[in-house]
Amino acid sequence: MKKHLVIATRGSRLALWQANAVKDSVRKLYPDLEVSLEVIKTSGDIIQDVPLADIGGKGLFVKEIEEALLDGRADLAVHSIKDVPMSLPEGLVMACVPEREDCRDVFLSVRYPGVEDLPQGALVGTSSLRRQAQLLALRPDLRVEPLRGNVDTRLRKLHEGVYDAVVLAAAALNRLNLSAPSMRFFDTERFLPAVGQGALGIECRADDSELVRALQKLEDRVTRLCVEAERGLLAGLEGGCQAPIAGHARPLDENTLYLEGLVSYTDGSRMLRREKTGSAAAPRELGLRLAENLLENGAREILAQLFTGAR
Repeated sequence: MKKHLVIATRGSRLALWQANAVKDSVRKLYPDLEVSLEVIKTSGDIIQDVPLADIGGKGLFVKEIEEALLDGRADLAVHSIKDVPMSLPEGLVMACVPEREDCRDVFLSVRYPGVEDLPQGALVGTSSLRRQAQLLALRPDLRVEPLRGNVDTRLRKLHEGVYDAVVLAAAALNRLNLSAPSMRFFDTERFLPAVGQGALGIECRADDSELVRALQKLEDRVTRLCVEAERGLLAGLEGGCQAPIAGHARPLDENTLYLEGLVSYTDGSRMLRREKTGSAAAPRELGLRLAENLLENGAREILAQLFTGAR
């Protein structure tokens, strides 16, 4: 294996935290290795004034990083799995998926303890259609408006009073040790997270067999199985950031996975939730079967209306 490895990463504080965590893990396994970071600005970092759903969503935070892997500027990349499209470019592989952080969403406010305590017509910030739909299903009177930028920027806008509340990923807050005066974690039974939320993926070139084998030591089997099931669901629904889709998998035992999925109108007026259990030996197939169940029970109509702009 090369004596010097380069990790490609976005430049946000969260992305750098994640890349440095992987760097430290690699150095612990291979103390003689030199590991450095290559910061790359992605399309998603550059375009900040447009909702993700309007500019393509998935792929915006990984395309330029994957180009750096393919042209040899970097040896591996650290991604938030929820940003990674269903299909990787030819020549690249997701070498390992480390242990997952908390996958839940968090309600944050300066003045209000929870969603039910917000005043009529309160303004909540999020650029996630999934979060928007579930918020409006709980409180149809709320005003939900786009909130782009890194985690620090979003919290600053909350503290400046631009929003009455925001919803962020618990994993980001935990990794950066950030908080707000009022915080309430949404349990997954009430508020389903994004597919892959809280999980990292380490990508490298498929032909770099030594590095692929080395990175396997960072693999967490349970996280990989759950992420594969969730991504199978998303692939079966052919979804992305343009539709409110959620998915969460967890192990019931060593051999069985439980997967729950959600498809909704953006205003939360119609929401489908289905669940399925299946063999841990075939996680993607479990996700595909749950997707088919959702499609057969109304999700096909919901998605069709969303993509034609009818809803």
